[in-house]
Amino acid sequence: MNRKIGHITILVSDYDEAISFYTNTLGFVLLTDNQFGEGMRWVTVAPSQESETAIVFVKADTAEKHARVGSQTAQHVFLVIETDDCIRDYHRMKEKGVTFHGEPNDMPWGIEVVFEDLYGNRFDLLQVKSYK
Repeated sequence: MNRKIGHITILVSDYDEAISFYTNTLGFVLLTDNQFGEGMRWVTVAPSQESETAIVFVKADTAEKHARVGSQTAQHVFLVIETDDCIRDYHRMKEKGVTFHGEPNDMPWGIEVVFEDLYGNRFDLLQVKSYK
């Protein structure tokens, strides 16, 4: 059996605002932006074109969803973004105004640092150590 996680949902206040932040500030790529009328859209982004898992933006359209924007996992890290160079990406993203919780640290599993998206969702930027 071949299975994988294809999409992860993030609640957003505004599609275009989220697209701009994720592509221009975080350096993600816009994979799809399909409009179906009446404000319905299927918008996906990913760290790279080759990513097997994409983030789907879902516009908060109820009071309950609005209350969850930016706090889908409380103050815990929501997703881990793996990179081949944590220090490079940290500096590039910091220059673009991304909020970080500390500086990259060398941990037993790799170099990592936590950052926030425009809504306050926390992500872990991780350069995985290679074990040989």
